[in-house]
This record gives sequence, C-alpha cells and structure tokens, in this order.
Amino acid sequence: MDFVSIRIITGDVPRLVGFYERATGVRARWATDDFAEIVTPTATLALASTRTVPLFAPGSARPADNHSVITEFLVDDVDRVHRELADRVTDVVAGPTTMPWGNRSLLFRDPDGNLVNFFTPVTEAARERVAR
Repeated sequence: MDFVSIRIITGDVPRLVGFYERATGVRARWATDDFAEIVTPTATLALASTRTVPLFAPGSARPADNHSVITEFLVDDVDRVHRELADRVTDVVAGPTTMPWGNRSLLFRDPDGNLVNFFTPVTEAARERVAR
C-alpha cells in the first residue's frame, strides 16, 4: 500500500488553491471547478469543494472544521521559506522552532484554518528518518 494524498474539503476551492500555490510554489492541476491537486514528487494535496462530499457520503466532511490534522511539507531551508512567506501567510502559529525530534518547523494556518507545517530536518537522526 502507498499513501499518496490527503484531501481538504473547502467552501472556496479557488481561494485555497491560490494559497497553496503561493505557499508551495507548485501550480495546481485542475480536474474540475470542484477539484484540484497540488502534486509533489512524494504526495498530493487534493482540494475539493463541499459539492463533492455527497458523492462519498452526505454530511461526512465539513469545511474549515479541522482540529486534529497537520499537513506537512519538507523544505530545504525552513528559515528562508519563513522569510519568503512573510507576505503570503498571515496566520503564523509558531515561527521557525527546532523540535526535540530534530526538525526545524514553521507552523501556520491556511485560509480555512487548517494547520500546515513546513519543516527541515536539522539533526542527523531527523535527516535519516526523512531519507527512508
């Protein structure tokens, strides 16, 4: 089994796609007006309209109501990325901080309030975990 994507349900797909395009520098691939993907070499962030929810199960997902998932992106230099995102990200939860497990992390919220973590492994053990 391969983990390939995570999907965020939103009430405003163009707004959220625009945010992630600016934050990641990756252009979205649009399938329909209700569905787009930010595709990276290792995983995909899918962004879908609330209109897609009934296709799976009516009422099974609500936009802007995540309180437990953090979407994470590995970056080469989190401090540089923090400086570059200063004019794009308005809700920074925690500026670059080195975590006990060896990642330097930048935690912020997307326009729907979802937590996003950009991180760089800074210890040998953390770099080894990412290399697996």
